[in-house]
Amino acid sequence: MPEDSTKTPARDPLDRSPPTRAEGLARLEAFLPGAGRAYAEGRNTDPGPEAPSAVSKLSPYLRHRLLTEEEVLSATLARHAPKAAEKFIQEVFWRSYFKGWLEMRPSVWQGYLATRDAAWDQVQTQSGLRRAWEEACLGETGIDCFDAWARELAATGYLHNHARMWFASIWIFTLRLPWALGADFFLRHLLDGDPASNTLGWRWVAGLQTPGKTYLATARNIRKFTNERFHPKHQLAAEALPVPGPENPPPMAAPDSDPLAPGRRAVLLLHEDDLSPGWLLEASFAPLATGVLDATGRLSHLAPAPHVPAFKAAAMEDALARHGAALGPVTRGLTSAEEITAWAREAGAEEIVTSYAPVGPSADILRGIEGLPLRRPLRGYDARAWPHATKGFFKFKDRIPGLLGALKGISPV
Repeated sequence: MPEDSTKTPARDPLDRSPPTRAEGLARLEAFLPGAGRAYAEGRNTDPGPEAPSAVSKLSPYLRHRLLTEEEVLSATLARHAPKAAEKFIQEVFWRSYFKGWLEMRPSVWQGYLATRDAAWDQVQTQSGLRRAWEEACLGETGIDCFDAWARELAATGYLHNHARMWFASIWIFTLRLPWALGADFFLRHLLDGDPASNTLGWRWVAGLQTPGKTYLATARNIRKFTNERFHPKHQLAAEALPVPGPENPPPMAAPDSDPLAPGRRAVLLLHEDDLSPGWLLEASFAPLATGVLDATGRLSHLAPAPHVPAFKAAAMEDALARHGAALGPVTRGLTSAEEITAWAREAGAEEIVTSYAPVGPSADILRGIEGLPLRRPLRGYDARAWPHATKGFFKFKDRIPGLLGALKGISPV
C-alpha cells in the first residue's frame, strides 16, 4: 500500500464541490458521455478521493435541487437509450424511491430521531461506548479502510456510495456502535446528506429496512472494489445479525399538492430541499417577499461540520441570485415556525407558499406554522413517483419506464 493511500489532501470541501447550479450543470455535461457502459461497469469501484471515478458526483446538487431529477434524466435520455443508461437511471430513481417510501411512513423518521437521542444518552453515561464512538468519528479505530473513510468524509463532505455501505456495516457489526449515531455522523458531514436516503440506507445495512436482510462488509469485497488500496483481512465481523427494531409501519397515502391561489397576497419561503423555485415563479406566482429557512440546527443534536451549513448557505445565495427581482425583498436566517409566521405577517401576506418539503428537518419546522395558511405545491415528478414506493425498490423499478415516459421537457428552475 502506498504510504499516503489513506490520507486525503487538505482542500476546502466547497472548492471540491462549488455550491452553484452552474457547477452542477458542468458536472452533468462532463458525466453524460459515461452515463452508459462506463457507469455500469465502474460504479461500484471507489478509487479514492483524488482519483477519477465512474460516478457522477451530482448528489449534492440533486439533494438541494440545484439540479432536478427530471432534468438529469432528460439529459441522460438525450444521449443514451434507456437500456444503455439503465444503471444510472435506476440510481437517480433510488433517491425518489427512498423519499416516497419515507413520505408515506414519516414515523420512521421520528423513530430514527428517538433512537439517535437514546443512543446519545448512552454515549453520555457509558465511558466505553463514548470512547468507541469518538474513535470511530475521528478515524482512530485501527481499521485502515474505515479510518481513511472517516477522515475523507470529514475533509471532503463526500464518500463513494459503496464506501458508505462498507462504513455503515463496519460501524454496526464490527465496532458494534448504534446505527442511528452512524446515520447522524453522516448527516453532520455529508454535503449531500439526505434524510430519506441516509436514514433508510443505514436501516437497510442494519437489517431494519428489509427485515432480516443485512449488509456485511467483507475484506475481499473491499480489496476488490478499492483497487487493492485496502484489505482489512481478519479485522471485520464475520456475521451480521439484524439489529432489533419495530416492524415497518404500513404506508400512508402519498401527499397531495396544494394548488396556488391566484390573487392572494403571498410570500415565498425557500428551503434547502428545493433551490430551483422557477417552477413556482413561472406559475403566475409573484411573491410579496421571500424568506430563507435555515434548518441546519435541526440536523443533529451536535453541531454539523462547518462545510455543511456553508454549502447550504452558499447554494441558497446562488438560488437567490438566479431569480433576483422576481423574489421581492429577501429575509434570511428564519429558523422556526414562529419566526416564519411573524415575517410573513410583517410582509402583509395572507398565506405562505413553499415547495413541498419532504420528511426531514425542513418539514419538521414547517409543521409548526400556525395562524397563516401554508400552501405546499408538489412537483409533478414527485407526485408521479412517490405513490409507487409502497414496497421494495424492485417493485418500484417496474414503474420506471412509465415515469420516464411522463417526462415532457424540463420544468423551469
